[in-house]
Amino acid sequence: MDLYYHIRSRPCQSVAFLLKHLGLEVNHKTISVYDADDLETLKKVNPQHTIPTLVDNGHVVWESYAILIYLVEKYALDDSLYPKDPKERSVVNQRLFFDIGTLQKSMMAYFQLHFRKLPMTDEVVDKLKRALELLETFLQDRTYTAGEKLTIADFPLFVCASSLQWAKYDLAPYPNIVRWAARMETHIPDLEAMRKAADESIRVLLASKGYIIPK
Repeated sequence: MDLYYHIRSRPCQSVAFLLKHLGLEVNHKTISVYDADDLETLKKVNPQHTIPTLVDNGHVVWESYAILIYLVEKYALDDSLYPKDPKERSVVNQRLFFDIGTLQKSMMAYFQLHFRKLPMTDEVVDKLKRALELLETFLQDRTYTAGEKLTIADFPLFVCASSLQWAKYDLAPYPNIVRWAARMETHIPDLEAMRKAADESIRVLLASKGYIIPK
């Protein structure tokens, strides 16, 4: 398998973390969407030229959630990561849609103001707080975000919640999130090495765009 990706990208991290969890070997092909040559390379396999893009024995899949689903349906030992039961799967799907539609959107709005040192508005603060409160509620009396078993929804939500470190955001008021995030770290081999690479790359990208990097 070939994975066209960049470690600083949150969707790419979700896929890379799941691949590590599944113990799958993959050829990592680093692509920068800001590099014209890289984009031309990517267009040859993905007309939408987005990352992550997975090529598995000639079969091409892009969009991170589609890749997550493909990987577990083809390579997982059972269906626990993406249950076949319609009710259980609906909860996993809801968490995925919550990630992309609520948590990520509110976090990105917060980041835009934080890194540019612009005035932080009550609306942006409240939306992120509300999103985190919902995630905290999902984890109330649950080991993982969709229940007692690890699922594909946990990976992008973990990446998103972990990204808040870049804004020095305090997660202490959310003990369920802190507990769950610590457990997630045990499911991803080589996590620290990947995090270090991502942090270094993000720092360089932010500096190149003139953003204020937190110390």
